[in-house]
Amino acid sequence: MSAGGAFGGNRGMRPMPPEKGVFPLDHLHLCDLDKKEYLNCLKSSGNKSEKCRQMSKKYLECRMAKNLMAKQDMSELGFRKEQEEEIVAAENNH
Repeated sequence: MSAGGAFGGNRGMRPMPPEKGVFPLDHLHLCDLDKKEYLNCLKSSGNKSEKCRQMSKKYLECRMAKNLMAKQDMSELGFRKEQEEEIVAAENNH
């Protein structure tokens, strides 16, 4: 067994950044209210995430504002502008 062993891993290897979507835990509970609101919505809607999109967006915005994740345009995270969403919803209702 090498000196890097089970606990130290390969010494000298450069650390790799986390993949997109992996971000620090909210140890200080800065966004707990938004998280709980989103999780309650999921629970009450039978885990249908499309019904809780606004709460999901609010939670991600909180995380970005508190530097718990990299700031990104919401469209990069799958959120379209409200106006486009209203058009799509109107088309689906007809």
